[in-house]
Formats: sequence, structure tokens, C-alpha cells
Amino acid sequence: MKPTPPGWPRLSTAIYCENAREAIAWYQRAFGFTVEMVVDAPDGSIRHSELRFGEAMIMVSEGSASQTARFGVPGHAPRVVGGVNTQNLFIYVDDVDAHCARARAAGARVTEPLADNDYGPDHWTDRTYACVDPDGHLWWFSQRLRNPVTRA
Repeated sequence: MKPTPPGWPRLSTAIYCENAREAIAWYQRAFGFTVEMVVDAPDGSIRHSELRFGEAMIMVSEGSASQTARFGVPGHAPRVVGGVNTQNLFIYVDDVDAHCARARAAGARVTEPLADNDYGPDHWTDRTYACVDPDGHLWWFSQRLRNPVTRA
């Protein structure tokens, strides 16, 4: 596999939010994302943005009920379509307990409380929680506690 372009992750995701500008500010406050770029559309909405969390990147744009299809398909925030999610976002953080407290303070709805998940000596142990953002996207945040035991 060839390397990715400099500074670009191998995988990123794009999410739609009813008000992308408000969502971007919330992701900064609640989750600790930093904004790399914002491209405004002629109508003043956000056409494209790039937010970073370490090596991870998300792209946020408008996805309201009145939004027209882009790229051949409609895109809407989950809360616009009854809360349905077709993907979950998963990010490793350094201190999941502090991250959860920050997200709660910003209004994230925690759907799975902090818990240690031990998958046995051949696998790993993580401490994880799940929450829903104001637009209805499901996020998982995790901290690795133990790596698998390797056998020679």
C-alpha cells in the first residue's frame, strides 16, 4: 500500500449536521476537535470542513431536512430522520474518564456508561463509553488499558 498524502489519514468520515457551524463549535468544546478548514457555500451554510483529533479527521457539512442531494444521494443528520444511525464513530483518547466528563458537561447524552471491556489474554482490555451528539450521531470513545499477550 502506498503512503497517503502528507497529513491525510487513510480513513476519514463525513457527517451531516443540521447546523454545521454550531456542530463544529460543539465538537471543539465537547470532544476536543480542532478545526483545520471551513469552506462556506454561497448561501452561507458550510459546504465542507475538516476537523482533527490527533490523526483522526472528520468532515462536517450541512444536512438539514431541506438539504438537496449531494454526490447523488441525500445526506441528513440522524435527528432529522428519527435518530437512525448508519454508522458509529470510534476514537481512542488518552484519558477516557476526563473525556467523558468533558462531553457530559457540554451536553452529550451518554448512552453507554464508562466500562472496562476485557476480551481475554489473547485480546485487549479497553475502557470505553458511548454518547450521542446534539445531531444524533453515535460516538464511542475508548482508552486502551492492556494490549494482547503475544506468543512466540
